[in-house]
Amino acid sequence: MKDKNNTVVTEFILQGFSAYPQLHFVIFFVIYLLALVGNLGMVVLIRASPQLYNPMYVFLGHFSFMDACITSAIAPKMLLDFLAERKTISFLGCMIQLYFLIDVVGTEIYLLALMAYDRYVAICSPLHYRNIMSKQICVQLAAGTWLTGMINSLVHTSLTFTLSFCGPNKINQYYCDIPPLMAISCSSTYLPELVLLLVAGISGGGAFLVTLISYIYIISAILRMRSAEGRRKAFSTCGSHLTVVCLFYGTTIATYVRPTSTYSPTQDRIVSMLYGVITPMINPMIYSLRNKEVKRALVKALGLKKN
Repeated sequence: MKDKNNTVVTEFILQGFSAYPQLHFVIFFVIYLLALVGNLGMVVLIRASPQLYNPMYVFLGHFSFMDACITSAIAPKMLLDFLAERKTISFLGCMIQLYFLIDVVGTEIYLLALMAYDRYVAICSPLHYRNIMSKQICVQLAAGTWLTGMINSLVHTSLTFTLSFCGPNKINQYYCDIPPLMAISCSSTYLPELVLLLVAGISGGGAFLVTLISYIYIISAILRMRSAEGRRKAFSTCGSHLTVVCLFYGTTIATYVRPTSTYSPTQDRIVSMLYGVITPMINPMIYSLRNKEVKRALVKALGLKKN
């Protein structure tokens, strides 16, 4: 499996959940189905409901579509492996899976920052909201997040797959990801690891700062409101987004923003399961149950109440 200085591994062996594969297949098939239906349903609902056609929900529609993509990048292959004797993925297939995974994760980080900034403008500068968050600007911002996510993923995927893989070719994960791939590389991972930390610190950290600063101003503005009803309404429009932000950043930071030397297969499988499969299933529930406008639009779309 080894030539002198070249990568000659043609496939990787994925190591997932070995116990009770049929049971795990049923459980994760249901979870994947719920995530797919919930997120794509949210996209359709936002597109079909005129009352939801504002920047906040346009960005939410993009985020829901990204959630459907991230779980689709992981779950189908994982479900097939539950029923397969040899859990393998080709070198090219691994590269493609990693590219889409990092692309979606990066795009979601920027979308969360945009959604936080949108709430900041809506609450702190309501009179200028329509001018600042115009349709044209929203389209440009959304397109920028997609483009940045693709460039970010191209850099990380290229650096990861320029590493040498001389064997063993067993990935201690149920899908291709940067930390487990670096862990089995037989060449120095210094450069891709450094780039990963730098990009996470600059672009990811920048997006996090936008989100954090936006919410500092939002909470400050809400606390200054004299009306209890106004405070309650403002908190309700931000609560669902803030919950999703905490879930996303907590699991993503635990997975990517740390050195390879601290890599733990067992811990990573649990954390990556949260952000790759479980969280995309939960997010539509958070937005639909905690947001009155979404609930009203859903009720109207289902014809349960005349409005």
